[in-house]
Amino acid sequence: MRAVVLDAYGGPEHLAVAHVPEPAAPQANAVLISVTAAAVNPVDLQTRAGLHAGHSRLQPPMILGWDVAGSVVAVGDDVTAVRVGDRVVAMSAQMATGRGTYAETVALPADITAPAPASVPLTTAAGLPLAGLTAQQALDTLDLPQGATLLVTGAVGSVGGLAVQLARLRGLRVVAQVRHTADAEEALALGAHEVTLTVEPASGGPGVDGLLDTAGLPRAIGTVRDGGRVVSIVPTRRPVEERGITVTVSHVEQDGERLAELSALVDRGALRLRTAKEYGFGEAAEAHRALAEGGMRGKLLLVP
Repeated sequence: MRAVVLDAYGGPEHLAVAHVPEPAAPQANAVLISVTAAAVNPVDLQTRAGLHAGHSRLQPPMILGWDVAGSVVAVGDDVTAVRVGDRVVAMSAQMATGRGTYAETVALPADITAPAPASVPLTTAAGLPLAGLTAQQALDTLDLPQGATLLVTGAVGSVGGLAVQLARLRGLRVVAQVRHTADAEEALALGAHEVTLTVEPASGGPGVDGLLDTAGLPRAIGTVRDGGRVVSIVPTRRPVEERGITVTVSHVEQDGERLAELSALVDRGALRLRTAKEYGFGEAAEAHRALAEGGMRGKLLLVP
């Protein structure tokens, strides 16, 4: 089968399409997925550069990728909840599963898969798992009560955009931080009550109750009231605790059940997925360069 293979740690030029062996028949608790699309995420760029080499069992040559959407073509003997022909999505935590998703076929544990939303194309659905679970689990960690005010940094990015929508569904008052005035309309369309271009300390008010930092802006803690809560998804730029504010780093975990909840929200029309651009496997290096440049308002997808 064809796959995008990283031949050595380094720049995007080390990504190339290669023919690799098909996955073996799935283990008893696994499924085999024919890949419709795999999303490109910041963790893929970090892995490609070798930043996770110290705690990954994989080494080049290797297949990158955490997000996948596709159709099930085989199931293990112990799998009952998933059938051949089912449209599914999954997040494969590559350092844990050892399975990258930039391939025509991938074998994954059945319990980390979820039904793909039926209301959007499978290619679009590939952008849901990692970003959606990251936002969902970060909001769980914040655990703000209904009516509380939440600041989301990077609010029109992949994770930030889903976090704004999910926070609104939880009854939170959402303040969206964006980099450019041109992004304000998009943030409001996603459900933000208010938009700001800054992350400066609040003046003339108590500050927000909580901060979800998706953009790696540690100084944004200055906008949080005394005793408030901060969750960051950028471990390398964690805010420093101050004024009784709790600071937690949220690391995304595989979770098929919670992913199914997100998929259902998409089908209810309560969660909007955004695709910035689709690339062929042969354009993987270009997709990595585009993501590194930033400014995306949706997911970049690799399509076999």
